[in-house]
Amino acid sequence: MNHHESTNPYSANHIYWSGASGAQYPQVRPDNRKMAKLDRILSSWSGAPKKGALFAIKKYGLPDELTRSMLIWHYRRPWKCIVIHRDPVPHNFPMPHPDFFEQTINYRVPPELFDEVGKYDGSVRVDRTKGEASAKCDKEPMNILALNLLNDIVVGKRSVEEARMFYAEQAIQFNVHHKPSPYTSRLLFPIPTDTADPDKPVVTMEPRIESSKDET
Repeated sequence: MNHHESTNPYSANHIYWSGASGAQYPQVRPDNRKMAKLDRILSSWSGAPKKGALFAIKKYGLPDELTRSMLIWHYRRPWKCIVIHRDPVPHNFPMPHPDFFEQTINYRVPPELFDEVGKYDGSVRVDRTKGEASAKCDKEPMNILALNLLNDIVVGKRSVEEARMFYAEQAIQFNVHHKPSPYTSRLLFPIPTDTADPDKPVVTMEPRIESSKDET
C-alpha cells in the first residue's frame, strides 16, 4: 500500500492509503492490518455495494467491523449504526433499485403504528425492544428521506399514502433531476434518547423449592 496526504475536504488531518482494489482509506493513525483486510474484502465486491462502501469509508472513516459480506460502523453522527451489505436485495419502491446501504437511529414507534410503517416502506424497519429505526436503500439521501417520512407518519403530519407519494416525488427530484431538498439532506427531527422498550413481564418465574424425601 502507498500513502499520501490528501487534499480532499473529508480528509482534514487524515492520511489516505491506496489499496490494491483502488480504494482510498482515511485514517489518522493507519491500521495497516485492518486496511489490508478491508482491501481484500472489497476486491471481491462489485457494482453499487462497492461504490456505496467507498462512499461510506470516505465520509465516515474505516469501518469498526469487517466481514466478507458486511462493513459496519458504530456511532457516526447522526447514525447509531451503518451497515453496507455486499449482497443487495431488489426493491421496487418507488422505482427499481438494490437495497444494501442500511442506517439506524434511536427512535421509538408506538406499537399501534407498526402496521402503518409496514405499509409505508418495506425497507424501513423498527425494533421496539431496542428502540431503533432503520432504513435500507441504495444511498444515504434516500435513507434520510425514508426516516424523515417515517417521523412524519408517527407524529401525524402525513398519512401512509401521502408519505409514499411524497417519497416518490422526492426520489425523482434527487435521482433524476439531481435536486436535493431538506428531506434528502438531513434528519429534520431531533434524534431521541431513551427509546428502548423492554416491555413488561406477563409470567413471573418463581423459584421452585424441591421437597426432599425423608430418608428412612
